[in-house]
Amino acid sequence: MLSPEPVRAHLNQSLPEALRLLERMVGINSFSTNRAGVNQLARFTAECFAPLGFTAEHVPSRFPEFGDHLVLTRQGRSARNVALIAHLDTVFPPEEEQRNNFKWSVEGDRIFGPGTNDIKGGSVMMWLVLSALQKQVPELFEDVTWKLFWNSSEECYSPDFGDVCRERFDANTLGALIFESEGRLVDERLMVVARKGRATWRVSVQGRGAHAGSSHQQGANAIVQLGRVVDRIAALTDYSRDLTVTVGRISGGTVLNRVPHEAVAEGELRAFKPEIFEQAKAALLVMNGPGDVRAKNDGFACSVKAEILSESRPWPRNPGTDRLFQIWQSAGAAAGYPLGEQERGGLSDGNLIWDAAPTLDGLGPWGDNSHCSERSADGAKLPEYVEISSFVPKAVTNVLAIEKLVSE
Repeated sequence: MLSPEPVRAHLNQSLPEALRLLERMVGINSFSTNRAGVNQLARFTAECFAPLGFTAEHVPSRFPEFGDHLVLTRQGRSARNVALIAHLDTVFPPEEEQRNNFKWSVEGDRIFGPGTNDIKGGSVMMWLVLSALQKQVPELFEDVTWKLFWNSSEECYSPDFGDVCRERFDANTLGALIFESEGRLVDERLMVVARKGRATWRVSVQGRGAHAGSSHQQGANAIVQLGRVVDRIAALTDYSRDLTVTVGRISGGTVLNRVPHEAVAEGELRAFKPEIFEQAKAALLVMNGPGDVRAKNDGFACSVKAEILSESRPWPRNPGTDRLFQIWQSAGAAAGYPLGEQERGGLSDGNLIWDAAPTLDGLGPWGDNSHCSERSADGAKLPEYVEISSFVPKAVTNVLAIEKLVSE
């Protein structure tokens, strides 16, 4: 197994160049629907990895509002291959970055800016790790086929990216390594070994309109009916089973002198375990049918329509992920960087691919406040940042772990 100290020395020398690459990446707005910006970042990312011998493939998204997915490949002497995964897009429109003066800014150990933590810092971590492997274990680096994937629209619903990965995985894919930021629990560093699945839903109610003053009894109030339904939906939340059901948006009616004839609510549900996920969807869909709010004059009933709009299935605990975590935990101990594990509620590309190849997440550097661009005068709100000092220790651990993974 590699000794940590030569790897650490190489990474310390490489870090200034890595941060220059990160500054260039952060300077490119790659809001999910800014196709030009996402594609510009993809081209620059390909340029960064070209000196390491990678060739680029730009894969159009099935969804025309998004940019191209990026796949970089370096063919090795053997069929054994390792996949490294990140994404290109961020959640910040250009006007938001301008409004909040949210841009590259170094303050002590922190670099603030869009994507520094989620996930351009992870892309730079990939560059650091592969550069170190090439220099420290050149025979191993040349033997393995390296496949790098960037999702153009991870922050939105992008199921086609899972297909892009699966089409390029095979029986010799040793691991799918996702470079989202690591977790922290006080001083404990956390790798991600499972993620909740997410389904979005909509409930639509059709009632019957009526004059609110002269014929109120003829109306069937869709808002009242929807209120009863969303109470039942919210009650599906069960923390003991790690199931959350959120009513996120609600609207209905038109003018105040009319019994409202329609109302709509939308939200999401999340769970770690596939069986609980499916049970929650079924419990929501069973609300379809006649409601219990009726017109007083003739008993006309509101109708309720519940539907699932989209879903990203859970990534549950599994033997493949657990084996990868054990490798990383061992490497962390050797590097003086002890690692714990985390089941994270947010989604990542791991939800799309965990059953196609052994998958581990959280290989990126440490930062905080992802998806936040605001800064308050009192410091209570800070925008997204990454910590400079987290790059080298985590990269050492990743290098040692990957070397062990491909040497077994």
